[in-house]
Amino acid sequence: MPPPAELHLPDLPEVPLSLGLPPAMAADRRRQPWHARLAEQLSTYLPLLLMALLALGTWWLVMHTPVVTTPPPDGTPRSDPDYTMSQFAIERFDRSGHLRVRVEGVQLRHYPDTDRYEIDEARIRSITPEGQVTVATARRALANGDISEVQLHGGAQVDSRTPQGRPLEIRSEFLHAFLVTERVVTHLPVRVRDGINTLSADGLSYDHGERRLELRGRSRALLAPPAAQVQR
Repeated sequence: MPPPAELHLPDLPEVPLSLGLPPAMAADRRRQPWHARLAEQLSTYLPLLLMALLALGTWWLVMHTPVVTTPPPDGTPRSDPDYTMSQFAIERFDRSGHLRVRVEGVQLRHYPDTDRYEIDEARIRSITPEGQVTVATARRALANGDISEVQLHGGAQVDSRTPQGRPLEIRSEFLHAFLVTERVVTHLPVRVRDGINTLSADGLSYDHGERRLELRGRSRALLAPPAAQVQR
């Protein structure tokens, strides 16, 4: 096998290397005024400062941009209140312009998923086309959209009048009142005052239109003599 070929290069001249500015330029730079040197430094770092300010501004916008609530993709109504009212009064009229329902309370919350109202310290006054006035009060009330059906919770009371014109008072911790059909039902202990008569029971179903009162469970009645009722 022939010997490997060899390549001989001539020696290259040595070139001195140095970091930083040449001495002449460094000396000229030191002779510049301080404000000129500051301007030169700022021009060197200006792009970096601008990028830092842009990043800071983007972060501030992200942190302070309000979040837009979008409805669920399936169209399901929200289960939290869509509006509230405090120290309010709502009145509903029939087509002829007569007042039918007036609702007052400390606070009202409307839930769009069920179209129901939740009312604190509720007072509801209902007037039938015949002029029959019924007043329902409770610490909390749940009503449907047209306020024709009301569930009264806590210290519930319904005041009206019997067909004979005597005061009628129904009290319980829960009363379910149907204002259009003039019905009141409850599954909890209840007390009824019909004029000077007092009735108590474990439950009740009262239909004012049919003149029917049904007491459920254990019942107790304190009835005044007929003469006393006539005098009253």
